[in-house]
Amino acid sequence: MASSDAQPLLLFDGVCNLCNAAVTFVIHHDAKKRFRFASLQSQTGQATLRQLGRSTAQFDSFVLWENGQFYEQSTAALRVARQLSGGWPLLYGFIIVPSVIRDAVYRFIARNRYRWFGQRDACMLPTPDLKARFLP
Repeated sequence: MASSDAQPLLLFDGVCNLCNAAVTFVIHHDAKKRFRFASLQSQTGQATLRQLGRSTAQFDSFVLWENGQFYEQSTAALRVARQLSGGWPLLYGFIIVPSVIRDAVYRFIARNRYRWFGQRDACMLPTPDLKARFLP
């Protein structure tokens, strides 16, 4: 289940190459090390999906647990971008685009991500120095 502390938790498809690249990107641009991570396939991810009332067999959404709230799809991605270093917080300006439009684009990419970017046989394993930021 999602943690109740203040550190945001980012859930992702652990076998998706695009998703893993996004997590690596967040790690590299998260100068304050705010985010923790768990794959949707993990114990934490499965418990969170159940808590959201979502299927525990579908891993097509990026989920952010932040300040006691769940955010998914494009809203989750934009809220993450807002907390990164560099110019990435500027992307949060896209929050003014109606979520129906943003999420349609998100779902189109999600539907095609394995075909375009491939997938792994197993979830990524964090390096020892990153292990503390990944939940089981």
